[in-house]
Amino acid sequence: MTTATKNLENDHEYILRLIEIMEEMTQTENPTTSHLEMVVQVIREFADGQHHAKEEQLLFPLMVEKGFSLENGPLLVMLRDHEQGRLFVKGMMNHISLFKTGDKTALKDVYADMLAYAKLLKDHIAKENNVLFRMADQVFTPVEQETLLEKFKLIEQGKNQEKSKREYAAMIGQLAVLYL
Repeated sequence: MTTATKNLENDHEYILRLIEIMEEMTQTENPTTSHLEMVVQVIREFADGQHHAKEEQLLFPLMVEKGFSLENGPLLVMLRDHEQGRLFVKGMMNHISLFKTGDKTALKDVYADMLAYAKLLKDHIAKENNVLFRMADQVFTPVEQETLLEKFKLIEQGKNQEKSKREYAAMIGQLAVLYL
């Protein structure tokens, strides 16, 4: 049976694939700007727009109901990681814009932000998969897992979503063919 935490781990597989692509892209001397922008789009709309929304709007509040604190401990660490990731993505976008205007030196900053984001997310995902989600599995009832999973699906299919998870997976697949 798929659980809510398994759904999040499945998202992580796509995000880790994107990180692998990003790391390879940073080895490219003259990248295609649209590919850089596609990476940012997938991060903003899928990793942050869907995945982090599921965690911040649903998983974390339920964990707080179960006695976890937002003031300290693992939930605070995860939220801080999300915020730090958003800053790296904002930096990527700003530097991509400069790169597009002909500022070739901006590419090193795009790559620095990409690599910093990649490291942050690899560590973040390991903490969630190995610690946070296991804690959630211990305190959530099967009914709570099922209810959470249904709510996750509503976020994935929500009218605010640009694309489906399948479409983001296809975009990641396109980039993988080009860079891996």
